[in-house]
Amino acid sequence: MTPRLRHNYQRMTETARTTPAAGTDMPADHWVEDRLPPSLRPYARLARLDRPIGTWLLLLPGWWSLELAGRDWTDLGFFVLFGLGAVVMRGAGCVWNDITDREFDRRVARTRARPIASGAVSVVRALLFMALLLAIGLAILMSFNRFAMALGAASLALVAAYPLMKRITAWPQLVLGLTFNWGALLGWAAITGGIALEPVLLYLGGVLWTLGYDTIYAHQDKEDDALIGIKSSALALGARTRAYLFLFYGGAVLLMAAAGAVAGLGWPFYVLLLVGLCQLVWQAAAVDLDDPADCLAKFRSNRVFGWILLGGIALARALGPGA
Repeated sequence: MTPRLRHNYQRMTETARTTPAAGTDMPADHWVEDRLPPSLRPYARLARLDRPIGTWLLLLPGWWSLELAGRDWTDLGFFVLFGLGAVVMRGAGCVWNDITDREFDRRVARTRARPIASGAVSVVRALLFMALLLAIGLAILMSFNRFAMALGAASLALVAAYPLMKRITAWPQLVLGLTFNWGALLGWAAITGGIALEPVLLYLGGVLWTLGYDTIYAHQDKEDDALIGIKSSALALGARTRAYLFLFYGGAVLLMAAAGAVAGLGWPFYVLLLVGLCQLVWQAAAVDLDDPADCLAKFRSNRVFGWILLGGIALARALGPGA
């Protein structure tokens, strides 16, 4: 990075630290700014290391699937690999998203300080960084069986297509759901070497879950998006959003319950799934769709639902089918 670009970046990030914009997804204070050298900070931001919620939402469906397939938590190898894979692949996806959206990002209040949009990282350097992340992801994928390797590679088509969807469809959030929940298929494949009805139901439930939480997320930018011509489910649904959130979340829980039934999970799974449903109902009922800060808070709360569901699967597996 040239001295001029570094100065511009540091000035922007210092402004974000002291006076963050309402509804921004950039934290006012974080370890990236406090602990990393200045030359690495824009790349860490580019990979969203300062905003881990997206990594959790990408990772948790994979962990659900590993548990559903019977992989015990005491064998941490697969869980660690999925964790590392989520970090690097979410990072690579964010880099690609920021490259394709750089002109849009400069025109949206929440995103104009992102590294590529602000000029802190050039497109060429961003492409090289993305290549590094993809190489690490490939190395992780090659530790799985051949079927899982092929399945994981297939997800790249969705990763590549997602940033373009907001230009051509009102439902880019659906494409994100198809992308972010791929781990629900991959986890099962990594353990069993194949695919079955259980992970497919879990995957479809995850797609509806993502459609719900990312519609909430999209409400942060609806005014800017409408002005610059970006499409989203938030704009498509408008005043009907809340009713559809109940529909999306309700459908997600029904499909997840069906996955548990096919897998033969006992009552602890359904008890915790009911607790998770209460969390989703709270989101849909309480979110202020005209308050970007509240939309961001409700979006981030989906990590809680993800952990509840993982706990339900793990407890039901631990207690056995007779529980």
